[in-house]
Amino acid sequence: MGVTTVTDVRPAASPEFSAPFEPGTPPPAAPGGALQTLFRTEQGGHEQVVLCQDRASGLKAVIAVHNTALGPALGGTRFHAYASEEEALLDALNLSRGMSYKNALAGLDHGGGKAVIIGDPELVKTDELLLAYGRFVASLGGRYVTACDVGTYVADMDVVARANKWTTGRSPENGGAGDSSVLTAYGVFQGMRASAQHLWGDPTLRDRKVGIAGVGKVGHHLVEHLLKDGAEVVVTDVRAGAVDRILDRHPRVTAVADTAALIRTEGLDIYAPCALGGALSDETVPVLTAKVVCGAANNQLAHPGVEKDLSDRDILYAPDYVVNAGGVIQVADELHGFDFDRCKAKAAKIFDTTLSIFARAKADGIPPAAAADRIAEARMAEGRRT
Repeated sequence: MGVTTVTDVRPAASPEFSAPFEPGTPPPAAPGGALQTLFRTEQGGHEQVVLCQDRASGLKAVIAVHNTALGPALGGTRFHAYASEEEALLDALNLSRGMSYKNALAGLDHGGGKAVIIGDPELVKTDELLLAYGRFVASLGGRYVTACDVGTYVADMDVVARANKWTTGRSPENGGAGDSSVLTAYGVFQGMRASAQHLWGDPTLRDRKVGIAGVGKVGHHLVEHLLKDGAEVVVTDVRAGAVDRILDRHPRVTAVADTAALIRTEGLDIYAPCALGGALSDETVPVLTAKVVCGAANNQLAHPGVEKDLSDRDILYAPDYVVNAGGVIQVADELHGFDFDRCKAKAAKIFDTTLSIFARAKADGIPPAAAADRIAEARMAEGRRT
């Protein structure tokens, strides 16, 4: 097993931060490929990128450490069948940058990092491959702390943790916090409450119509929070079974055929994208009926500029990486001996953080997404100075 460090360049004392790229696809490569992007464009600026290969297990992976100004980089491991190694590298750069911003605004003493494993997890995932990956994480000596992401699960992290001590998202039986979707949903609910406070003067969703696209691990918990608060809930999901489970358990919930129908629902107050990235695009924003967008999906803005389109339509956008931070708050707590009540109290602060972003946006005359970036960048810059 060998580690190839592509770059290990520490930022200067006063780095310039570039906002995390949207959406759920990698940022476009600069002419010259991924290394050109890394070294010579504003999408770069990473401290360290490691290419990992273990021929015996078939592992091919990328670990990207974007920023450690606030502490060790923390971010999940994505397992995906990328079209090319270049695409995988670009995705790691994008995702790790986003984690720097998310962790900063969550108030965590962690920088941003992310790993991607190349391959179809249904076909190539084995314990041997996960253990090989865990050894690469160990080789960084704690600069990067890993967790679950798309294509990896609690059981996988239990295996990875056998090879290193810098793994979170493990099962309770192995000293971990288990499913992080519980607090992810709770944090999104707090973001919705803050949005209601800012827009309507009352932090309740009672009698508000909320549309949720995606009622899987996070979405079904969010439904329960909303119903308990007195909201009217409309759902959709590409998986009929997921919708059926919600309707069987909560007869008051209604369903629509697809996201296209959901975003056009008459009288919709809040739209909650809780599935794939890129939900807010040139096609969807013009037809949104909701006054607020606040959901759990990562990378909701399809490209830079969509946040201004939302603002121009007087649609309040609660930045995704702010409101969906409950999960990373939970896994970070594992490093200190997991305590659910302590984590829930931290996740509850997403309400105050979201309100502060809206206030900053109003004061500066900018969209909330830009305000969130500025606040996160200021915290990272302060961390670098200290």
